[in-house]
Amino acid sequence: MTHSDPELHARRASSFGDEAAAYARHRPDYPAAALEWAVRGAGRPVREVLDLAAGTGKLTAGLAELGLCPTAVEPDPGMRAELSRLLPGVPALAGKAEDIPLPAESMDAVFIGQALHWFDLEPAFAEIRRVLRPGGVVAPLWNHEDASVPWVVEFSQLIRTRVSSGFADGEETLAADGFGQFEQEKFPHSQWRTIDSLLATVATHSHLLVANSTQRMEILDQARGYLESVPEVSPDGFAYPLTTTVFRARRS
Repeated sequence: MTHSDPELHARRASSFGDEAAAYARHRPDYPAAALEWAVRGAGRPVREVLDLAAGTGKLTAGLAELGLCPTAVEPDPGMRAELSRLLPGVPALAGKAEDIPLPAESMDAVFIGQALHWFDLEPAFAEIRRVLRPGGVVAPLWNHEDASVPWVVEFSQLIRTRVSSGFADGEETLAADGFGQFEQEKFPHSQWRTIDSLLATVATHSHLLVANSTQRMEILDQARGYLESVPEVSPDGFAYPLTTTVFRARRS
């Protein structure tokens, strides 16, 4: 994975903190079936898990609900503070993927929700391998629009900007030194939305956070007009179709 504009990539990666509360309120969670599939990829019992680049804890909460013991690592203080407010019982550490503040072989699994595309992959995977116990599993995952639903596809095209990019569609392959072959699976998912809350979710995407205010408002106004024209979009609320793509690989 390459980043053609390192300065823009860095701006997008650091754009979320000021919108931490909105991110926590509007971003979707992850289906339990996707997390369970990732856990089954481990060659050992899974109890202690790391949510790396945990943001406000959307994934962390799902891991806790499975009965696992998550630790969160997140570089942005605003996002980390929101995570601690929402999940006060979860350790939340300042740190980044390329320098994880945990002892060697201390985790059974490392989960990465909506964040691997921000990492410097070679040092990040070296650190992930270091903190995993032998047989532990790494599991990057993403929520993205369901490409099998025509109106969702058209909507997703409307909200793109010239800086839109990423790993979200799961079309790239993964490989990392010290890990077995990455497997990939997709899971159906949805989030109950109104037009306002869906547009609020879109407004937390990094490509809009770094866009200028005129461009951002034009895109959101156009998106609102389109949603108001879609029969499946009820003013009282609707299930927004998503797909969750999960990769998993075992530490060798």
